[in-house]
Amino acid sequence: MRQEPLPSDASLSQTEDEVLRIGATTGIIGYRLRRAQLNVFQTFLAVFDELRLRPVEYSVLVLIADNPGRKQTEIAEVLGIKRANFVTLVHGLEERRLVERVPSAVDKRANALHLTPEGEAFLARARNLHETMEQDLIARLGGEKARETLLSLLDRLT
Repeated sequence: MRQEPLPSDASLSQTEDEVLRIGATTGIIGYRLRRAQLNVFQTFLAVFDELRLRPVEYSVLVLIADNPGRKQTEIAEVLGIKRANFVTLVHGLEERRLVERVPSAVDKRANALHLTPEGEAFLARARNLHETMEQDLIARLGGEKARETLLSLLDRLT
């Protein structure tokens, strides 16, 4: 039999007037989206701690792997990252020997992004971790159909 968590000592000593009322916020879409995003973000950080990988870095690596040779400005634009911030981000990935910038064959003023062999191996490990995390999230949602419904609803907001 599942037991409900016991209230903390602090909540036992609080009067009704001292209890924080959050009911008005729980019906606000933006509030609920942000709470869910924070939860998923914290889960991501815990899962990827061993790789020292942030969500934005994972997204960059995936996009580079799926679009080798694309200009860094294109990848930055898709992710909504300012140019200066993206340059710093890519520099960090270069220092870790995961990504390399090479002059674009089409536009010599631009840099094309590629994963290094180390970056490909690293991303393979990261994708495995991500798949496990994603399956856990799908289970928490109630299955694949719930996932598809959630994604469809989120698409309406973007």
